[in-house]
Amino acid sequence: MKHYAVTITAKEKAELREVAEPPALKPNEVRGRTLCTLISPGTELAWNYCGKSFPSNPGYAAVFSAEEMGTDVKDIKKGDVFFCKSGHRSIQQCDAGDAVRVPEGLAPEKAVIARLIGVSLTTLITTTARPGDIVIVTGAGPVGYLASQIFSISGYEVLIVEPDAGRRDLVKKTCGLKAVEKIPFEDKSICGNVALVVECSGHEQAVLEACKAVRKRGEVVMVGVPWQKKTDLCAHELLHAVFHKYVVLRSGWEWEIPLHSSDFRPHSIYSGYQTALKWLAEGKVKLDGLSTLLDPRNPQEAYQDLLNKRAKGLFSIFDWRMI
Repeated sequence: MKHYAVTITAKEKAELREVAEPPALKPNEVRGRTLCTLISPGTELAWNYCGKSFPSNPGYAAVFSAEEMGTDVKDIKKGDVFFCKSGHRSIQQCDAGDAVRVPEGLAPEKAVIARLIGVSLTTLITTTARPGDIVIVTGAGPVGYLASQIFSISGYEVLIVEPDAGRRDLVKKTCGLKAVEKIPFEDKSICGNVALVVECSGHEQAVLEACKAVRKRGEVVMVGVPWQKKTDLCAHELLHAVFHKYVVLRSGWEWEIPLHSSDFRPHSIYSGYQTALKWLAEGKVKLDGLSTLLDPRNPQEAYQDLLNKRAKGLFSIFDWRMI
């Protein structure tokens, strides 16, 4: 059997290439055919597709059907469906402890989105804001949209700030949360009372405005990567806001929590994925009309559509069942 992987062969050039057989299965590993993989547009465009090192193999979210199990693997049978943190390839192989079972009845193309829910779930776990507090999410791309959903599910009062009118309409239509073009500084019931801003755009202007919007000792968590300089803002303006409002400005580093749970540290990356999959299975995270299934045999078109903002919806997913 031949195996394939999406490969970035040069700047802005993506191909589906044949790859070598996977390594021999270790006793604690599981292997199986890929059902779908999710494109993370921010990382994959900046780091891989428009990057500097080639070839590269992008992707870090996959759902697969188990076909082979190592001798030490228990409680997994052929045909069971799992989520894992792996790339755009036709076959997946990982430690059984790093394979998260997909709830029965949850479509693979929905389950794979658990990976991007995990990006902001670390912030939900670590924030000092509490249910009932006002949370602003800036940037309604894939990560920001999901952040708004999980904070709303958890009992926070959520406001989405997104300058793109089309994206605002899409968000409001899908999940019903309030979405506005900019932070409403004139509304004193909001500004000065915001406990947390989850900044998902990676734009320095958004960070500055977030620091001005939060209450004293409020948090601004930078989840979005500042891949590029967008403005000529002076650092003094940001420092002034942080100092005089006692703002806790910090990174939204996803890996701040441990990979796996342990005694006295129950919350982890993988327990977060389990929670995300549960919420997805229960229909709490609204996704209708937001996903596009793509043929992995034509990755160039997929990445070009994302790069040039032609992609439909928010989530671009390679459907390996098409091959």
